[in-house]
This record gives sequence, structure tokens and C-alpha cells, in this order.
Amino acid sequence: MTGNHKDKTITRRRAIAVTGGTVAAGGLAVAGYQSAFADTDTTADATDTASATSTSTGDACMTLMTSVTEGPYYLDGALVRKDITEGKSGVPLTLRLTVVDATDGCTPVKGAAVEIWHCDAWGYYSGYTTANPGGSAPAESEDGSTANDQTYLRGYQIANGNGVVKFETIFPGWYTPRTCHIHVRVHTGGEKADGTYEGGTVNYTGQLFFADDIAEEIFTLEPYSQHSGSYTTLDNDMVYDGGGASSGLLTLKAVHKKDPSKGYKGTLTLAIDPDAEGTGAGSGGGTPPSDAPTGEPPSDAPSESATVSASASS
Repeated sequence: MTGNHKDKTITRRRAIAVTGGTVAAGGLAVAGYQSAFADTDTTADATDTASATSTSTGDACMTLMTSVTEGPYYLDGALVRKDITEGKSGVPLTLRLTVVDATDGCTPVKGAAVEIWHCDAWGYYSGYTTANPGGSAPAESEDGSTANDQTYLRGYQIANGNGVVKFETIFPGWYTPRTCHIHVRVHTGGEKADGTYEGGTVNYTGQLFFADDIAEEIFTLEPYSQHSGSYTTLDNDMVYDGGGASSGLLTLKAVHKKDPSKGYKGTLTLAIDPDAEGTGAGSGGGTPPSDAPTGEPPSDAPSESATVSASASS
């Protein structure tokens, strides 16, 4: 993608706790967002059971996931919550991940904590909103949302008895020199505490990837189209190794085939060794600003209950 925009100074937006359902300027209609995430408990449980059964049957287990770099934009203390959007605008993405033990016939890993984090539609990460995403993009502060600058698009979910976790988020944007991706970690042996997950072992550190044709179509839509420049395809990415699902390539299904703005559902099975440690190697993928924050989210960070209340009110 190419295009020219005047350079703008990137400034840090003040952190504001989410207190209601907000759709940011240039974003999607609430109806479209809700339809993408519509999934009753009964249907979800049936799907999860079928998924776990089909994964663990057969004589051979899928290939063990290959750990890769955690990247430069990690922050400790992400919150345990299903909806991580905090009002950030973009194409809805429902993410369903199944954690299985690759050393034991792909049996579900109940209680595994799956942590994800990714950039917003313009390429900015929470906690690092002064890091230039490359190309030409509006300042992160111009998105119009009420998202907390240190917590948006980050979160944990705890795997159910079938090893399944679900997240409600948005399709990530991109930043130079990376392709579109989501960071993921799988933890075991820890516990929920004070709204986050503490202790245990990191068994897998990886990244989730998106087919080029789908990503490039999404990036022609608002608000993604306001970020112009050279997008890195999968073949040219410094992290993705071309291994398909075992390398983190998601299976994507459009909510409405003829209208990609309505959202996607992404699925992947994460085959790990729950007895191994996999914290990733190096920190490739860009350099964060020198004043990047560390430690836990601020005390006014939006909680799971705030997110649920916001969804209900919208």
C-alpha cells in the first residue's frame, strides 16, 4: 500500500478508564461489531467439545509449535478478560484458540493461561504509543476512543476443560517492518490474582499470522486506510517461517463473505509441551521508545466487569 500524508507529531493520550460502550470515530457500526461476536454459550460449548475431540483423535499429534521472539512491545500484568478492545476501532475479530499437549496425544491443557497482545488499526501498541509505526499514520491520540493507553488490546484468558480460550478483539494493523500479527504466550502452573495472572511457567511464546489477501483487503477499510506505506507480506516477514498452522497461521472465516467489515473468526490449535519452558528468543520486530513503561497496569485500568457492562449498555 502506498500513499502520502503530512507528518504529524505523535503524542501520548491520557489514560482513561472505560466506563461505557464507545465506538471510535472512523470505526464500525455497533451492530456489525456485535454480530461478529455473537456466540451463545450453548453453541460455543458444543463447538469447543467437537474441536477438542477432533484434535485429540488419531495416531499422530500435530507438530509442536515453534517458539519465536516475544518482540519489543511486551508488558507485564495484562488483565484477565475476554474483550480486550476498550473501544478501539477496527474490523471485529473473534479469536478461538485451543491449547493441547503435543507430548500426550494432543489432549487439552485445562487451565492454561493464554496471553495475547497486538497493535491497533494504525500500528500502535498500548504502553508504546510514541513508537512510530512507519509509513504515514495519524497520531494514536487521534483515534477518538476511550482506550487506556497502557492496557488496550492486551489480555489473558484461562483455558476451559477442552483447552479452549476466546478473545474479542479487532483485526490488527501493521507497523514497519512487520507483517500483520498477534503476539501470544501460553502459561501453566500460575493463578489468577488481582485481575491478572501470576506465577507459573511460560511454555510457549509465539505469534499469530494472517493470510496476505485477507489482511490487504482489511487495510483498504477505515480506519486502517489512514495508515499508508509499504506493508510487509508473509514471505518477506522476519519472523514467519512459512510453516502454516504450526508456525501460527490462523484459519480465518468471514462473518459475512461479501462484507469483510463485519469481521472475522480466527481459529488455531496451539500444540505445546506443558513441561517445557518457551520464553522466545531475542526481541526482534522493532525497537520501542526509550521511555517505554514497565510493571503493572494503572489502578484505573478497565476490568473485565467494566468491559461486560460496556458491552451490555451498547
